[in-house]
Amino acid sequence: MNALNNLLDPAVLFFVFGVTAGLLRSNLEVPPQIARFLSLYLLMSVGLKGGFSLAHAGFGPQVVASLGAAMALSLLVPALGYLLLRRLLSRFDAAAVAATYGSVSATTFITATQYLQTQGIDFGGHMAVALVLMESPAILMAMALASWARRQEALGAAAHGQAPAAGPSIGHVVREAFTDGANLLLLGSLAIGFVTGDQGKAMMEPFSGALFKGMLALFLLDLGLLVARQLPALRTVHPALLLYGVCGPLVHGLIAMGLAAALHLGAGDAILLVVLAASASYIVVPAVLRHAIPEAKPGLYLGLSLAVTFVFNILIGIPLYAGVVQRVWG
Repeated sequence: MNALNNLLDPAVLFFVFGVTAGLLRSNLEVPPQIARFLSLYLLMSVGLKGGFSLAHAGFGPQVVASLGAAMALSLLVPALGYLLLRRLLSRFDAAAVAATYGSVSATTFITATQYLQTQGIDFGGHMAVALVLMESPAILMAMALASWARRQEALGAAAHGQAPAAGPSIGHVVREAFTDGANLLLLGSLAIGFVTGDQGKAMMEPFSGALFKGMLALFLLDLGLLVARQLPALRTVHPALLLYGVCGPLVHGLIAMGLAAALHLGAGDAILLVVLAASASYIVVPAVLRHAIPEAKPGLYLGLSLAVTFVFNILIGIPLYAGVVQRVWG
C-alpha cells in the first residue's frame, strides 16, 4: 500500500511523465537555468528545514550515532563496490562506479523526506548533515584507487620504454570535492536554519514550506526527461552491471539498516540512513570524476546511477526501505 501511495504522489508521477515524454521524443524541456535554480532551491530548503529541526531538538547521542554511521557507510560502500566491480570493469571504471554508489543523491534524500512527512514518520534534521558528510569520502577513495592504477600503468609503461600518462592535480580535485556549490549551499542553509531556529522557520515558511512540493515536482519532471536521454547508453552495458544498479543499493541499504539497529536509531532516521546508503550520486560525483578520473567512461557511471538506481529508488526503493524498517522496528 505504501508503494502505491508513493506512485500516486504528484511529484513522483511528474517524474514518470518526464520519462514517458522523453521516450516519446517530445520537445518538452525545462531550460537548464531553471533546472539549476530548482536544484539550488531544493537544497536550500532542505538545509533550512534541517537547521530548524536541529535547533529545536539539539545535539544528543542519537545525532552523534547517526552521523558516525553515515561516515562509516561512506567508506564501506565504495570499498565493497570496488572489490566487486573490479571483476567486471577496468580499475578506472570500477573506481568511478564505486565512487558514484558510495556517494549520495540529494534528490533521492529530498524525495524520501517528503515521503516520510506524508506518512507521518518523524526524523531528525541532522540527517541533512549526514547527506553532506557522505558526499565526498567516496570521491577521495576513488581518487586514491585511480592514482594506484596509474602507478601500475606507469610501471608497465616504463618497462616498455613509454612515457606514463599524467593524471589530474590531486589538490585541485580535493578542493573541488569539498567546495562544491551544492554542498556549501546545503551546509550554509543548515547553519542559518540552526542559528535562527523557530523565528527563522516562521519567517521562511512560505519559501521553504508551501512552495516545496511544486518545486520538487518540476525538478523531478526535468530528471525524468534526463533519464530518458540516458537510457540508450545502457544498451552496451553488461547485464551484471544493470543487476548491480538494483541489487547493490539493496545490499547497501541492508548494511545501513543493520548499523541503525545496532545504534538504536529512530525509525525515521534509520529510513533516511538506508536511503542515503542505497542512493547513488548523478550530479556532484560525475562532475568531479570527469576531472579526477578522465580514464573512466562517464556514460557508464552516470547511466547506471541515474537511469537505473535513481529510477528504482524513486519508484520502488523508498517505500520498500520505509516498509521494511517499520516492520523490523515494530
